[in-house]
Amino acid sequence: MTDDEKIKKAVEYWMAKANEALDSANAEFAASRLSFAINRAYYACYYAATAIMLRRGKEFTKHSGVRAAVHQHLIKTGELSEDLGRAYDNLFEERQEGDYIGFTSFESEQVVDAIAKAVRFVDQIEILLA
Repeated sequence: MTDDEKIKKAVEYWMAKANEALDSANAEFAASRLSFAINRAYYACYYAATAIMLRRGKEFTKHSGVRAAVHQHLIKTGELSEDLGRAYDNLFEERQEGDYIGFTSFESEQVVDAIAKAVRFVDQIEILLA
């Protein structure tokens, strides 16, 4: 398998994970597990961002690296809107709170909004990958 084929497979893998995470976010929301829904919405964006960065020859070992790369290589260049950049940042922060800060809770409307933003983010990454 060539390096290009390996990258293509890796990109497909991460985008499949992004879409699975979106499905999971909706399932967690339907089950009223709002913190888990936020987690999965964030990870959908993270997996999609990982995919496009791999396509562009960039790999990161930390979430902060992927997040910085999204802003440097996608938001600042205008390939993704600033609104989607803020959405990614908000999802990151909400996921951190939900996963690591005790007694954090989310409202249903907040989670619906988070999932919608994650869907838009993943959809835009799919467009950029096409």
